[in-house]
Amino acid sequence: MLEHKLSNKVKVIPPSGIRKFFDIVTEMKDAVSLGVGEPDFDTPWHIREEGIYSLEKGKTFYTSNSGMLELREEICNYLKRRFKLEYDYKTETLVTVGGSEGIDLAFRALINPGDEVLIPEPSFVSYKPCAYLAGATPVPIPLKEENEFRLTKEEVEKYVTDKTKILVLPFPNNPTGAIMEKDDLIQIAEVVIKHDLIVLSDEIYAELTYGNEHISIASIEGMRERTIIINGFSKAYSMTGWRMGYAVGPREVIEPMTKIHQYGIMCTPTTSQFAAIEAVKNGDSDVAEMKKAYNQRRRVMIDGFRGMGLDCFEPMGAFYLFPSIKKTGLTSEEFATKLLYDEKVAVVPGTAFGDSGEGFIRCSYAYSIDDLKIAIERISKFVNKII
Repeated sequence: MLEHKLSNKVKVIPPSGIRKFFDIVTEMKDAVSLGVGEPDFDTPWHIREEGIYSLEKGKTFYTSNSGMLELREEICNYLKRRFKLEYDYKTETLVTVGGSEGIDLAFRALINPGDEVLIPEPSFVSYKPCAYLAGATPVPIPLKEENEFRLTKEEVEKYVTDKTKILVLPFPNNPTGAIMEKDDLIQIAEVVIKHDLIVLSDEIYAELTYGNEHISIASIEGMRERTIIINGFSKAYSMTGWRMGYAVGPREVIEPMTKIHQYGIMCTPTTSQFAAIEAVKNGDSDVAEMKKAYNQRRRVMIDGFRGMGLDCFEPMGAFYLFPSIKKTGLTSEEFATKLLYDEKVAVVPGTAFGDSGEGFIRCSYAYSIDDLKIAIERISKFVNKII
């Protein structure tokens, strides 16, 4: 009845391709889901305890719009300790409701109608809708498997125009697990500076790399002043439901982001902020332990897919595998749908992350080894019937 009253922008945004399969599998008995990018670990007890303790002490009031001063200071201490990044916790740091709010705020603070945003794909499902809702024209840059799904300077040059304002840098990448190394970032920085672009660097998986330590493009010469870093607690600390993220960057951008946050959110949940302080101060060993487990699971999944005859490049970050299913002759959507109903395994079609994801599926390995082995066995049975 009220459909004609809805915003035209909202009407054209498709629902998340991830949640579609998640909703089906929740009602399917004995199904195994590799669909949602959520750690299966409980939030470490000492972090939960700080949240509980804050409630017991009645610390349930509003905090500063930007987040508790102690939390912002500890975030900056962490960034300096882990990634050699220095930010002012008073003027260059904003605590957000998950990393997703930070992405939305950055776009809304920077974009004017007609601006273009370059979005390497396949990538996280929120970039394109958030850019569009902010008034920009999203411009996908298709990434290639032969380049290990890394972004190259030639690809940026190909798609940049005089209307381009922002380059999204989504690494380590969801869904491919691809990373960018220092030499890659130096080359991207040259193009960004040449065309006077701003980088939105989503580093939510920065702690989850296997082999090479994560390097932020903000650490490259000339890039700190033109980079907004989005990060958070969901993936590294297994704190998805706490909804804690943050953005750091130049004061000139963090201030308007904070202004929007003031009116839309007020502040992030106080209980979650107390827990986050404990996480960022004393959670390094927890992160290392979970990362070790993910790496073991990563090997199980790579060996499993290669063993069934499917091509699968080795992901060096995050906790996803992005195997090619082109040998089956099925589209990504067909493969995921048939697999779910035939063998009760949920994966996500690669096209949920952009058109260039066709021919691939995303499998999260943020699940137990036992579940992963069951899934591999069922997928292998399914594939063997086709090829």
